[in-house]
Amino acid sequence: MTIPRESQATISGWGEATFGPVGDPVALARRARIEMEELIEALEKGDTEEAARETADVLILLNRLGTTLGFDLSDAVDAKMKVNRARLWVPAGDGTGRHVG
Repeated sequence: MTIPRESQATISGWGEATFGPVGDPVALARRARIEMEELIEALEKGDTEEAARETADVLILLNRLGTTLGFDLSDAVDAKMKVNRARLWVPAGDGTGRHVG
């Protein structure tokens, strides 16, 4: 028997049941920033397992934010990737870059 994968709806439902309704979406974004700092720390230490957990924490918060603001995160990523694919990019040489058009 396979366990169903989490979705934005199940993650958001858990979040509301556990922490209550979101009163201020900025609070979720601030918490995601804290989790992002923890992710950076894990990466700096080379702790891949902790990095995976912290990445998940960031995504959990972003899924809750999407629900709070009334958008589907996967749909938003698809739409943004369409924009990104149409842009001209300049690589920075470190796996990142910036768009120039």
